[in-house]
Amino acid sequence: MMSKKNIFGDIPTKLPDELFEEILTGKTFKMERIVSRGHASPDGFWCDQEENEWVILLQGSANLRFAGTEELIILRPGDYVQIPQHDRHRIEWTDPDQETIWLAVYYK
Repeated sequence: MMSKKNIFGDIPTKLPDELFEEILTGKTFKMERIVSRGHASPDGFWCDQEENEWVILLQGSANLRFAGTEELIILRPGDYVQIPQHDRHRIEWTDPDQETIWLAVYYK
């Protein structure tokens, strides 16, 4: 039986850690919803992924930084970025006053 879900629904009131929810998987890809509320990457931590990532920000706002640059990429609803595998990056800031909702697709 098909079940309907809402990308903006079922978000816990308390969100001590970012919420990662797998939505869809295939042999060469994975799609997930990420919910942040004031979360950021830990000091000194850089994401270094085995797969490519395409991510769109659906709600809220965030600052993204790539290794080797001081430039912050400000993301607002509708903004998306393509992150090639092993392109080290980190989340510097997400909106502390509302949920920041991302849709991420990871693929080979």
